Amino acid sequence: MKVGVLMGGISTEREISLKSGEGIVASIDREKYDVVPIVIDSKDDVINKVKDLDFAFLALHGKFGEDGSVQSVLETFEIPYSGCGPMTSAICMDKDMTKKVLKASDIRTARWTMAKSTENINFDKIEEMGYPVVVKPNGGGSSVATNLAHSKEEVIDAVKLALDVDKEVMIEEYIKGDEITCCMINRRIYPVIAIKPTGEFFDFASKYEAGGAEEVVVTLEENLHKEVERLAVACWDALKCESYVRVDMIIKDGVPYILELNTLPGMTEASLFPKSAKAAGLSYDKLITTFIEESLKIER
Repeated sequence: MKVGVLMGGISTEREISLKSGEGIVASIDREKYDVVPIVIDSKDDVINKVKDLDFAFLALHGKFGEDGSVQSVLETFEIPYSGCGPMTSAICMDKDMTKKVLKASDIRTARWTMAKSTENINFDKIEEMGYPVVVKPNGGGSSVATNLAHSKEEVIDAVKLALDVDKEVMIEEYIKGDEITCCMINRRIYPVIAIKPTGEFFDFASKYEAGGAEEVVVTLEENLHKEVERLAVACWDALKCESYVRVDMIIKDGVPYILELNTLPGMTEASLFPKSAKAAGLSYDKLITTFIEESLKIER
């Protein structure tokens, strides 16, 4: 089976995607798969470089990679691929739409408001939520251009920065608590990982700089674990996830809140999903095989 690992892309997360792709290419089971690294440098590359593949392993992150666009192209060519379908990918990439689905499904998430410019920031809503607030691009990932704002002036500055990378900005209630991530394969939750950033929250530096955060597998208290699992499964069902996904949460006073869902989470060997899988006895190369096998079961 000829497996193309699609990496790079045209989003702000290109370098992270390249690292994910390189890790997959280096570790994929070559006795089972004929692997081909495919670096995406433009939208046309997806059309021109995938036609002879038996399977596309998506190591792309961000826009035109994680937002359903590439998934739609692959479905047009009838090429099976890893991860969720176009609709789920698009909704999960749009943080505002994700939260609307969560709210409609009675799934707990932080309050928020949206802004398309510094002129239409809803400061009444922000005052209602209380400072500080988290300001981030609506369609971004990896905490690029994400900042914690403690005042009206800081909100304006943070919105300006986020608008440099996106056309819409989310201003979200800051819930101070313990951040966790739940990795799921085929609706099953794998060991929970706690994220302990050295700063105020899990920003870009915490994610990618040495010593920026401690990421450890944790055993939650039984009732809390059941609630975390309930929420993760509820997210999977509400957003019609397929194959695998990572659900990020924050726990405040024993109550978990959904932060967001990652349909194509980071896949370097040191990334959160491989760490969780390893704690369940699934090695990095076996995890890659599992992703391929589970994705091939899906009827697109």
